[in-house]
Amino acid sequence: MSDADFDPAPIGDLRELIPHAGRMCLLEAVLAWDEQTIRCITHSHCDPCNPLRSGDRLAALHLCEYGAQAMAVHGGLLARLEHGGKAAPGMLASLREVEFAVDYIDDIDETLTVFALMKIAGTTGWLYQFEVSAGRRWLARGRVSVIRP
Repeated sequence: MSDADFDPAPIGDLRELIPHAGRMCLLEAVLAWDEQTIRCITHSHCDPCNPLRSGDRLAALHLCEYGAQAMAVHGGLLARLEHGGKAAPGMLASLREVEFAVDYIDDIDETLTVFALMKIAGTTGWLYQFEVSAGRRWLARGRVSVIRP
């Protein structure tokens, strides 16, 4: 599927793909996806009611959750494409080689772009690389392992 053929999925559609509800569904739209990658966008980091906020701040550490949600949406889209159903549930097993360019993200006005690349998919789980950026500036990147319970 090319970017030109893609019709972005609205937030209501994304909520059907991941187990998160309400404001905990952090992503707003999918810009592009194929069998290996997904690119999502959001402004949820600007929401003063973001459920991940602590003391009126939103730490960059939470960008790992944004990356994990992009992975979950990707898995849901693949499952819908392959067999018309939902993705098998998974549990985040590890974060590796995570780097942050900032400490907090609540003061960033730009749209966040969340990119995830599936490196390995198997019967026991998945390994993804993710990167979150605002404009041309990367904010966080790393690898996430998810296992099937």
